[in-house]
Amino acid sequence: MTPRSRPAPGVLTSCGTRRAPFLLSGAALAGTGAALLCSPFAVSAQPSAPPPALGAAPTAEERVLPYSLEIVPTGDEALDEAIAGVSQLGRLRELAPTDAFGLVGRALGDLERLDAALRSEGYYAGRARIEIAGLPLPVTPDLAERLARVEAPVPVRILVEPGPRYRITSVAVRPATPADAAAVAAVVAEPFGLAPGDPATAAAVLDAGETLLDRLRRAGHPLPADVERTVVVDHRDRGMEVEFVLAPGPRSRFAPPRVVGQVRTDAVFLQRLAGRIAGQPYSPERIERVRRDLRTLGVFAAVRARPAERLDAAGTLPVTFEVEERPPRAVGFSLAYETDFGPTGRIYWEHRNLLGGAERLRLEADVYRLETGRGGADDFGFRIGGSLRSPFLYGRDLTLTADGFALRDRLRAYDRDVAIASLLLERQLTDRLAVLGGPLAEFGRVGREDDMRPVQLLGATLGVRWDGTDSLLDPRRGWRVAFTATPAYEMHETIVFARLRLTASAYWDVTGDGGSVVALRGALGSVAGAERDRLPLDQRFYAGGGGSVRGYTYQAIGPRDATGRPVGGASLVEGSIELRQRLWGELGGVLFLDAGTVGRDPLLPDLGDLRFGAGVGLRYRTVIGPIRADVAVPLNRGAGESRGYGFYLGIGQAF
Repeated sequence: MTPRSRPAPGVLTSCGTRRAPFLLSGAALAGTGAALLCSPFAVSAQPSAPPPALGAAPTAEERVLPYSLEIVPTGDEALDEAIAGVSQLGRLRELAPTDAFGLVGRALGDLERLDAALRSEGYYAGRARIEIAGLPLPVTPDLAERLARVEAPVPVRILVEPGPRYRITSVAVRPATPADAAAVAAVVAEPFGLAPGDPATAAAVLDAGETLLDRLRRAGHPLPADVERTVVVDHRDRGMEVEFVLAPGPRSRFAPPRVVGQVRTDAVFLQRLAGRIAGQPYSPERIERVRRDLRTLGVFAAVRARPAERLDAAGTLPVTFEVEERPPRAVGFSLAYETDFGPTGRIYWEHRNLLGGAERLRLEADVYRLETGRGGADDFGFRIGGSLRSPFLYGRDLTLTADGFALRDRLRAYDRDVAIASLLLERQLTDRLAVLGGPLAEFGRVGREDDMRPVQLLGATLGVRWDGTDSLLDPRRGWRVAFTATPAYEMHETIVFARLRLTASAYWDVTGDGGSVVALRGALGSVAGAERDRLPLDQRFYAGGGGSVRGYTYQAIGPRDATGRPVGGASLVEGSIELRQRLWGELGGVLFLDAGTVGRDPLLPDLGDLRFGAGVGLRYRTVIGPIRADVAVPLNRGAGESRGYGFYLGIGQAF
């Protein structure tokens, strides 16, 4: 809704004749009928601003008169909230103490505000009363003088009799000119939140008008106008007739947008990123996508989009993106805990804008200890190295990520001392779909304490990812799926193989408000092209642990050698189901069941060997994602597969 046509926020204008038409446009009234009695009424429970001055401070001769306030419930929760929201008797009781005369004036003002609250909720025949010390307003003479002699605190009661609730009897939407008829017809083809039989509330009328304008914007009209909004209240039939007159305005395309506010970031880079919408048909979604792309660069603390209020001389719409840069450097750390890993710590340093094109250089080190039972200080593991990420190469949704790390692992299944490096290009085809690919290399030694074998592996990562969820760390609805294929050549063993993995998850918001969410996850894995026993130990599949089947020891599920140590498999099946329930405020609880197994055969493991784990967890929502704490137990463990329980602490949902 453009500023020239938008009504004052939260206000409709109502008239109290038996049948009186009036316009819902600002506080202006255009109506006919006899003896119109007009007053504004609030759309929501948001209180009106206090008057600029509350009167002079009491002198020594004046007496501040404390009072108590009781708002008698009406039976309509929304109306009760509106009454409490507009009442200055409630808002100012402790904030601005007053004397007897001020109390009476405050109460008289509330009578008008309570009448507005009644009308805002559709109660046009309602009546509000206020009693002070049992004396009714405004009929008690010399009330202020009487109150000056009453012992404090003075009891004040607000009593509202709503009466019958008025209903919408008809809704009409018509174009401002015949040329607008097709565009207007398109936006009313589906329900827009206001229909005959609905309560005649102010919020419903205003929201319906905004919905119509929003649909026109989405249809390519950047500057639609709500030319006229007429309401007729019929007190005899206790109904309301509503009519909207819409002017869609011309369809338009985007002018080359501007990006302002950057200091260290290259202006040409930003213009190239934002300028992708230039010449495209107008839509709010395209503006939001550019705003989101700028935000996800990691360089800016805030990004605001400001479309112009009129078209330019070429008939296109200018848009300005205002950005605020974050500090370019950051140091941080994170902690996690699993029963098998023990505590894990990570420390990192990053530069978020290395060369002015939002390149992120990140150096990090992880240290963790796996309780393998072998004992000694040599059981710890670490990962140290860095990554360089360069987004939006050549003005496209193309991101380059280069990684290089040195790893030391001391796991139940194998020991590993290797250096790994990878180069990955990721192309965002749509908002949901991305493809990726690039080379990788691994050199070092992998094996057991007394049998460490050299590994010289060259390969590539190829993948596709679809993400239709509403959040990365705390999804509530939608689904996501990812497939990766990693063909590789191991030079020492002279074998060629391909590691394949498919993962998928789905989320259902059962209650519609995020209070109850059902989450499902599944994973399939296979190694093709080589026998399992010829594969390096770190290229095989394992199951068990926090990211797999909770309640079981890390890597413990699957085939074992004669000494009882896991040897991994050539195929994998995993699945999980969680019920995520909001408990109170930011605190939530989780019930979950995990399952998984690993097999020798590359096609599919024996599902008769599935292991199940179940547990409960707590979630506490923060701005960086939920803090997660889970406790799980195995339901059908084998020898050496679990210590009997598992505890997991981290950030983000389990999947």
